[in-house]
Amino acid sequence: MSLIRWQQRYENWLQLNWQHDDKAHDIAHLRRVWMTAQRIMQGSQADPHVVLTACYFHDVVNLPKNHPERHLASTYAAEETRRILQQDFPDFPADLVDAVAHAVQAHSFSARIAPRTLEAKIVQDADRLESLGAIGLARVFYTAGALGRPLFDSEDPLGKTRELDEVKWTLDHFQTKLLRLPETMQTDKGRALAEHNADFLVHYMAKLCAELQGDLTSLESSVLSDFSPLQPEY
Repeated sequence: MSLIRWQQRYENWLQLNWQHDDKAHDIAHLRRVWMTAQRIMQGSQADPHVVLTACYFHDVVNLPKNHPERHLASTYAAEETRRILQQDFPDFPADLVDAVAHAVQAHSFSARIAPRTLEAKIVQDADRLESLGAIGLARVFYTAGALGRPLFDSEDPLGKTRELDEVKWTLDHFQTKLLRLPETMQTDKGRALAEHNADFLVHYMAKLCAELQGDLTSLESSVLSDFSPLQPEY
């Protein structure tokens, strides 16, 4: 069976069985992670069926960011993925289930589980890339709104004279997590893409800081010099 057909089957199953209210983790998100994973995977020895399946089920159990068991969500998702594949996709190759489950479990940032396989590294990188760039910018503020968190500290948006607190100020999440993601990437291609997209977020921060000072037409140069990563070629 072709990967396209498997993808269609997964999406059909999710549409019928995956019920949740988090629009930052919807089927469109799963589809984008798979698209990015294909780009990272190109030319590698990774098993595309493992990568495809893990991309589509990595969030099958998805707990809110403020949930006390958030760090266990990917472990729960891996267990649920095993059950789903065995029960609802009996023709799924049994010898690939362990590899899929590991990729699902290791994808999470909060779980801090090191990926042991190339497939798991690709899925982890592809999912983390969703947190960067224009899509990542939209998703972080969507999530903040859902949690009722303030956008930024207008007096000190970058936390230069206070301790960073991403729970209190959403923009602080850029420094506490998002801008650190490039250094956590497991593949060279994923790292290059992450550095490129993180630079977009830095430019957004520079524009925001300029606007807060009344300048609507330029960027705050100090932000660019302090945060912009070197631009790799990819």
